[in-house]
Amino acid sequence: MSTTHTRESELAAFIEKLVGELAPLELEHNRNYWKLATTGEERYLELCTRLDSQMRLMFAKKEPYEFLKSVAAAGPPGDDLLQRQLDLLLNAYRAKQLPPEIIERQVALEKKLEATFTNFRAQLDGQAVSDNAIIEVLVGSDDSAQRRRAWEASKQVGTQVEGDLFELVKLRNEGARALGFPNFYSMSMQLDELDEAELFALLDELEAGTQPLWDAYKGDLDARLAKRFRLPVAELAPWHYADPFFQQAPASEVNVDPFYAGQDLETLTERYFSAIGLEIGDLLKLADLYERPGKNQHAFCMSVDRAAEVRVLCNNKENEKWMGTMLHEYGHAVYDKYVDRSLPWLLRSSAHILATEASAMIFGRLSKNPVWMRRYPGADPAALAAQAGPISRAVREQLLVQTRWELVMIHFERALYADPSQDLRALWTKLVARFQGVTMPAGRNAPDWAAKIHFSIAPVYYQNYLLGEMLASQLQDHVLEKVLGGGADKWDGFCGDPRVGEWFKSEYYSHGRRYNWRVLVTRATGRPLESRPFVDELAGKADVR
Repeated sequence: MSTTHTRESELAAFIEKLVGELAPLELEHNRNYWKLATTGEERYLELCTRLDSQMRLMFAKKEPYEFLKSVAAAGPPGDDLLQRQLDLLLNAYRAKQLPPEIIERQVALEKKLEATFTNFRAQLDGQAVSDNAIIEVLVGSDDSAQRRRAWEASKQVGTQVEGDLFELVKLRNEGARALGFPNFYSMSMQLDELDEAELFALLDELEAGTQPLWDAYKGDLDARLAKRFRLPVAELAPWHYADPFFQQAPASEVNVDPFYAGQDLETLTERYFSAIGLEIGDLLKLADLYERPGKNQHAFCMSVDRAAEVRVLCNNKENEKWMGTMLHEYGHAVYDKYVDRSLPWLLRSSAHILATEASAMIFGRLSKNPVWMRRYPGADPAALAAQAGPISRAVREQLLVQTRWELVMIHFERALYADPSQDLRALWTKLVARFQGVTMPAGRNAPDWAAKIHFSIAPVYYQNYLLGEMLASQLQDHVLEKVLGGGADKWDGFCGDPRVGEWFKSEYYSHGRRYNWRVLVTRATGRPLESRPFVDELAGKADVR
């Protein structure tokens, strides 16, 4: 038996043993996490914390890591799937080569923070209110004083979590430095197969490229808001925008919510995905889609078992926001569902977070697509034709608003881990002004940044949203032009042609994590990830009529 074959056999045996221990723990953790998210009960938090610690501690063991390094040093295995698993395991083990007490402290803090966000209800005018209730005020109220109270209420959770979150940031940095990285942010980027310098060069390009578009949009928006609230533009404040963080675009010339009034969002979602050849009826049966006390107020999708148990959580209302959210989350879900289940367990997930985000985003955009709106909620063709321009602008405006918001998050998080001792509240105010053009009220000194849940439970994640949007535009461009052949009816195809789902299944989803995300993008679209399709969308060159 050759040395290479022996090495491959040893590696395969190592992986089999590891998966045999890890898969049951992950399954139990995920099922309890779902119960935690849907009930908020403390007992599930305790179970999740224990199981999460167990999984992390498995990767903290030094001997397995040394074995994997020795295998890698001896040369690549002859089997591509083994090589890919080896690469991923090396990163996973390196990230966890920490003393058990540090890992356990990190897990405990993360779960504590997550439980705080899950159970927190802001106090507004003496009543506990949901996030949806705050949004309703910021969307609908013309009373600036009421809006201010709602906006400030949306930030109350920041004060509750700031201390624990700051401790967690320092603890994450302590662990990263112990592993030879300058800080947790740099470590996370490298071990997640991302390049920090490449990312921030791209961000600089996007900031410059979107600045003229942003200046024009923001100037028009502020003029409309000033007229609505009977204020000078200079007196507009954060609460005059329709989202607590200004990550959603306020209503423009057209309000598409009426098109979804009285609609069954589940049925619309299922009809669409079925029409393009992606069946989700089985997944809808596993979902939890409506708000209630104790339940997580956000939305997410999770593959519980890396097989058939894919679950979506939403808090649906009959409006465009939640229609888009349903399409977005089931864009994640179909990816998880259609990963080739014959792949090794370690590869039975999306190629990368940005890859599944792209799938979610490409479908989430359809809630404002005129062709989709005619076909599914049955919007009146004449009404849509009259508003096609405003609706297309609304789509672009949302993408633009998201992009500028994501620049705030990414720049802040990098600076947070580079120097946690700096004045983070002042930094947040500065970046919000730079990228979003929003001025905080004079004298405000509150941890508004900490109210964003991602810093607590999804660290170094936000760049995946931005890269995902770019990739969504590239995938969309490829499907419209290459798969459907372009032409005047290409959007009709995107909204109902089974070739769309077949392409996603065979060329994108099925590969799971077999390939590095860069390889997958090039294989699927014929070119590396680029910004052109996304910038074209922001500039209105890909408007749908």
